[in-house]
Amino acid sequence: MPALYQFDFGSGVPEPGYTKITHESLYREELGYGFTDLSRVASRERGEPDALRGGFCIPLGATFVADVPNGIYDVALTIGDAIAPTETTVKACNRPVLHKVRTEEGQFTRRNFAVHVPDGRLRLTFSGSAPRINALVITPSPSTTTVFLVGDSTVTDEAEDNFPYAGWGMMLPAYFKPGVAVANYAKSGRSSKSFHDEGRFAPVLEAMKPHDYLLIQFGHNDQKTDAERHTDPATTYKEWLKVYIDAAREREAHPVLVTSVHRRYFAEDGTLIDTHKEYLTAVRELAEAEGVPLIDLAEKSRRLFEELGPEATKSVFLWAAPGEYASLPDGAEDNTHFHERGAAKIAGLVAEGLKELQLMPLMVYLK
Repeated sequence: MPALYQFDFGSGVPEPGYTKITHESLYREELGYGFTDLSRVASRERGEPDALRGGFCIPLGATFVADVPNGIYDVALTIGDAIAPTETTVKACNRPVLHKVRTEEGQFTRRNFAVHVPDGRLRLTFSGSAPRINALVITPSPSTTTVFLVGDSTVTDEAEDNFPYAGWGMMLPAYFKPGVAVANYAKSGRSSKSFHDEGRFAPVLEAMKPHDYLLIQFGHNDQKTDAERHTDPATTYKEWLKVYIDAAREREAHPVLVTSVHRRYFAEDGTLIDTHKEYLTAVRELAEAEGVPLIDLAEKSRRLFEELGPEATKSVFLWAAPGEYASLPDGAEDNTHFHERGAAKIAGLVAEGLKELQLMPLMVYLK
């Protein structure tokens, strides 16, 4: 499929067929592309014969936006510098995709990754000690295998201005090689019942195709007592989870059940207190009864949290001193939600679980 966009970054003459991007390329709706803040961007040109390597932009904490139709895309970045070493980290739509990509003087690398765009804007945020972007190619990739996520706040993507809050689903793309996209539809505060009742599962089904995957993690809010969210672990909780299982199978996709990640509550002897109880049992029983692969994230997180202990687990969860983060001016002592670093650890446990299940061909794409 032909590329939707091809961008050549830097101050030199553009490569034929590419759109030139410099430190003056401010995003405008009528253009549909550009940097959102030019104060954090510089342009350079090294005079190399290859236009896609001779010039580059230095996006130091800057975000480049391209307006695209909702869907799955293959993104290819060329990174490097003819005369200096570089180090570049990239988030796509606030999800980490490349971490500290380093090149030596005169070295260039082309890195690909798959991205799910749910809101019409592909946002690439660059950081690192010496970031570079030489070229960017965005190509629609509708046939790419997609891992869909449904769940609650412990899974969800978070907005950039809510840093450092993150769900594990937001960090999961970093554990996949090119060829798999993660589409995270999880939403804070939702149960297996309310997520469906609000129509949030409908767009997942519209986008799902044969051989995709659906990871299902509810439970935190199914415990709530309000009628909109509450389900009974012995009856309606299982029934609602089965709705997701059956819908995925009807589309020839592969459902995977995930037990709820534990909260941070410890007994005096240092063991973790199970706040989900019968809801965990229900997921395990349903997985066995329906022949659905199970990632026991509750058990994996229990082992991790008990190994870390009460104090060290604060770095996993959203604990912060007043003024430590702009989004948390009064600080936080949150024993349910995760710091980005902690969410990455939990995402690693999910990736570990996927490897253990040996789901083919998905496991081939796990780093």
